[in-house]
Amino acid sequence: MLPSVHTPVRKASVFLSVHRSLPQSTPATVAVFASPTSWIESDAVAQCHQVAALDGMVHVAGMPDLHPGKGAPIGAAMASTVLYPFLVGSDIGCGIAVFPIKLKRAVPEKLAARFPDLDRPLDPEQDADDPAWAVLAGDVPAGHVEGLGTVGRGNHFVELARVDTVLEPDHAERLGLRAGELVLIVHSGSRGLGERILRAHTEVHGAGPAADVAAYLAMHDAAVRWGSLNRRLLAARVAHALGAEPTTPIVDECHNLVEIRDGVYLHRKGAAPGDGRDVLVAGTRGTPSYLVAAHAGAEANHSVAHGAGRKMSRADALRRGRAKHTVEELRRTPVGSLVVCGDRQLLFEEAPTAYKRIEQVVADLVAHDLATPVVTTVPLVTYKTPDVGSTPRTARHDQRRRRGRV
Repeated sequence: MLPSVHTPVRKASVFLSVHRSLPQSTPATVAVFASPTSWIESDAVAQCHQVAALDGMVHVAGMPDLHPGKGAPIGAAMASTVLYPFLVGSDIGCGIAVFPIKLKRAVPEKLAARFPDLDRPLDPEQDADDPAWAVLAGDVPAGHVEGLGTVGRGNHFVELARVDTVLEPDHAERLGLRAGELVLIVHSGSRGLGERILRAHTEVHGAGPAADVAAYLAMHDAAVRWGSLNRRLLAARVAHALGAEPTTPIVDECHNLVEIRDGVYLHRKGAAPGDGRDVLVAGTRGTPSYLVAAHAGAEANHSVAHGAGRKMSRADALRRGRAKHTVEELRRTPVGSLVVCGDRQLLFEEAPTAYKRIEQVVADLVAHDLATPVVTTVPLVTYKTPDVGSTPRTARHDQRRRRGRV
């Protein structure tokens, strides 16, 4: 029996626009791993079924953080005999890494003021003496230096957090995590590199399959490596700015990628690897995050949720947030942490109320035997980058003026 699905009245406006051209002898199956009390939009489930109708699709698994995306569901793992680049999307290699960090004192107000400008990319020549470069071993994948050391837009962040509750002491000890200790959580992807790879495909093939699978996978793998290296670079930049030594990640899992598994292409879009990995399931700026031991099986396409998942669109979050909150209220979260963000619009779009309850998402993972919570973390300082990326200063000024922010 497939897990039950709750489908609220609220609708999203984006649907998958690709259809199967030839009938399949065996229809693909769809499973959504959520309880009846979970917030799962009917449009997100519809997108899962539309993906299931694609040529070669075998099985679609929706995670508890499932929500509608631009053309394909987010929070889903999709297995197919055909590789579809659009199912992975433009942020190839996006993932979440966790780095231990040692600080003498953790006063959010003082630490927030010391965070570096993570909107400004590191230049290999002008910033050659920056100590953060030491964490990059070898050449930059694909020679892509644009955006290095930056977080990106949307829901990406760098967060200083404190380990709060230890739920599995032995497992936590193996990871070197104890209650009260500090970690850096970095959520970022391949920046412009992944977008460039997807655009090169869609300009010729649209939402169709990869014409040259080997060529796409070579570029894809470079973007995945780029994303992982950039997370290390971001953590190193913050560690140095806070007066700490950079460390290696204890968790670094990508949730936007495709891999070959059991003879099929397993596309993950907002779904983390769940086959014996440790995964950080991100909460919001005002809620805990959960580090879990994932053990998802084939029915879930060996995947787990990657975060809380959006509950409302950015437009809805902006409209409702402006009616309920001030900017200053959003810069100090319900758990007492601080948010560093120069983009007022993004503060509303990324408000904690725009997301599902992380406790329910994790409860669904546990109920379906997909993961075991190990520790929770609570934010102290969260850096959210403005939605202007690495645009030059003059262009950023013009962009903000058009948005009415200057």
